[in-house]
Amino acid sequence: MAGLEVIQGGQAWYYCDQPMVLGEAPIYRKSDSTLHWVDCLSDEMHILKVDPDNGDAIGRARVLKLADSVTVHFFRRDKPGSYICAYYQGVAFLDEETGRLDVVKEIIPTEDRDKLRFNDGGVDAKGRFWLAEIDVKAMAFGPNKLPKTYGEPIGRLWRYDPDGSLHMMDKGFICGNGLAWSPDSKYMYVNDSVAMMVFKYDFDVETGAITNKRLFIDRRDSFGEPDGMVVDTEGNLWIAVFDSNRVMVFSPEGRHLKDIIFSARHMACTTWGGKEENILFVATGKDRKGQAVRENDEGGHMFRYTAHGVKGVAKYEFA
Repeated sequence: MAGLEVIQGGQAWYYCDQPMVLGEAPIYRKSDSTLHWVDCLSDEMHILKVDPDNGDAIGRARVLKLADSVTVHFFRRDKPGSYICAYYQGVAFLDEETGRLDVVKEIIPTEDRDKLRFNDGGVDAKGRFWLAEIDVKAMAFGPNKLPKTYGEPIGRLWRYDPDGSLHMMDKGFICGNGLAWSPDSKYMYVNDSVAMMVFKYDFDVETGAITNKRLFIDRRDSFGEPDGMVVDTEGNLWIAVFDSNRVMVFSPEGRHLKDIIFSARHMACTTWGGKEENILFVATGKDRKGQAVRENDEGGHMFRYTAHGVKGVAKYEFA
């Protein structure tokens, strides 16, 4: 069995005008070769045209100011210029031209903003929107440091269907993150970043049901918080691992295959793009722990890596 392959991914590819506090949720639109991402702690959306062949930036990103924190967004099928998104308290539609947020479903009451907030999400093959919460108080203890006396974390996993129905699908998360599906949609993966674990479920694509939750990747005795992730056509998971400088690649069986090392400590979220869906774009965050920024750390800017011989699975659109 081959050992871990270590690859140097290099420096930032696109430098934002100011380093983002926490870049998240990149998505790529093939029709006009544009990359869309947010700085979820500065309430901004960035839209950048890129060369579909090599991913080079064409001009500068257009930056929209948003009315609230948006942590994840996806294109809406047959609704050009509109995204579905998770904002701090629930589900909203977001206008690409103006940045206007139209709340569709408030899930977390305003009085609970100090307890819960929404984080990452995903859209499954049938166009349903999944979104995961953060237990704000549990997260404050730090990665893998939640005392047993705390009890079960209160972060939940939700599914919002195109018919407008809302379903609570799981609970017990500190920081729900990085939703992805196997290429055949038989399995769903969810990260709990601050718990430092990746979970795998059996997934029924027709009904949207999840069963048989089990621990798939365990980082508790190592380092790094599994954050946003995508899959390739072979079923490998490409996970941005926060506080590690790495995108880590794991096989469908959970074997650690590759580390791609970048010049940002806080790798946050990944997406596939380009004409061949083989350019991995990665959003990052800057160090917010209060100490001096690590020398040469480029957190808060955008990164890319061309995965030769690999084809990514593009993110689905909300139906």
